[in-house]
Amino acid sequence: MASPYAGGVQPPSPAGAVQQQQQNHSLAFRVMRLSRPSLQPDLAALLRFDPRDVFLPEDALTGSDPSAAAKFLHGLLHPADSATAVPGDFTFRDRFLLRDPADALALPGLLVLPQSFGAIYLGETFCSYISINNSSSFEARDVVIKAEIQTERQRILLLDTSKSPVESIRSGGRYDFIVEHDVKELGAHTLVCTALYNDGDGERKYLPQFFKFSVSNPLSVRTKVRTIKDITYLEACIENHTKSNLYMDQVDFEPAQQWSATRLEADEHPSTVKSAIGDLCKQPILIRAGGGIYNYLYQLRSSSDEAGQTKSEGSSILGKFQITWRTNLGEPGRLQTQNIHSTPTASKDVNLRAVKVPPIIYVERAFMVNLCLTNQTDKTVGPFEVFLAPSMSGEDRAVLVNGPQKLVGTFTCMLFYACRGMRLD
Repeated sequence: MASPYAGGVQPPSPAGAVQQQQQNHSLAFRVMRLSRPSLQPDLAALLRFDPRDVFLPEDALTGSDPSAAAKFLHGLLHPADSATAVPGDFTFRDRFLLRDPADALALPGLLVLPQSFGAIYLGETFCSYISINNSSSFEARDVVIKAEIQTERQRILLLDTSKSPVESIRSGGRYDFIVEHDVKELGAHTLVCTALYNDGDGERKYLPQFFKFSVSNPLSVRTKVRTIKDITYLEACIENHTKSNLYMDQVDFEPAQQWSATRLEADEHPSTVKSAIGDLCKQPILIRAGGGIYNYLYQLRSSSDEAGQTKSEGSSILGKFQITWRTNLGEPGRLQTQNIHSTPTASKDVNLRAVKVPPIIYVERAFMVNLCLTNQTDKTVGPFEVFLAPSMSGEDRAVLVNGPQKLVGTFTCMLFYACRGMRLD
């Protein structure tokens, strides 16, 4: 459906305005935006009720003794005298004034056309219905029409009839066409419509018209990055800035080459039955209009064979989001975020971690621990000396029995606890 452009016609410069006023143009552009209609609720429908509702309190059917309410309803709907019986059930569909089930939605069944040009958001497809009208008493011939979008960065040609001009537009007639543009930039946009034609006197005239509009951001993506040992957690909060609900078709995180990503979701309720039908009927993710938010959590792991490779230049890039959505009436939108960077962490030359620790350790009894020492630099380092750091209390809680004092790679040590409370880090 078309809604008229409300931005007005603005000339490119004062000199061009004077020149345009001096020329009596036969043609004029009219720009309308093609958009889908909206649903208009009928507030009066919300007040419709069945007169029989007033006989029972609100919690009669959900109270501790529903049988009493059922008996009352049965007597109300089926009186003893069959001649005056009122057939039917006390159900939602068969209410006295709710003959149409759509009445419960407060929708009259009519669609409302847009009354204004409306807001244009990044990631949407701008579709415009343009009509060039001949309001003079003469015929315009050999009409060359061009339409383009101008932004701060580029100019995009949408229509050009130079190779096949419109032969003529008669007096009182018009020529209509539709242009589409995928909006990929924020800020001011200008739709430039030009016509080059021969008027009734055979004079070649040039008509430019400019229609300005602004593109806003439909949503914002705020991210938080936390690193715990070798695992990186990425939290993304998506906020809806539009005036309509957004149904998220796809929110995918595309990790960088050296990362692998897994989305973390809350466990489903045990009563949820997993089946093919359940997947088809899965509730869509809805982000409500005017500031609604939805959070996503991803677990990232380095896919490099060597941990040292993640310290190379450019490894701070984690990846980017691909987001697609639909509005109430199915209009699509798509956005791609910029690269998300990890939080800078202090780089260590070597990393020592426990590979295998016995599940049960007894006091004053030796046990074996497998440790792994990793070189995270691009040069050879070593040899190393392994020892246990003293505890904060100054009391020795563990004793290193044996194990090589100078080593490189994976090794095994024998330890035993001198007392309780020791933690192996």
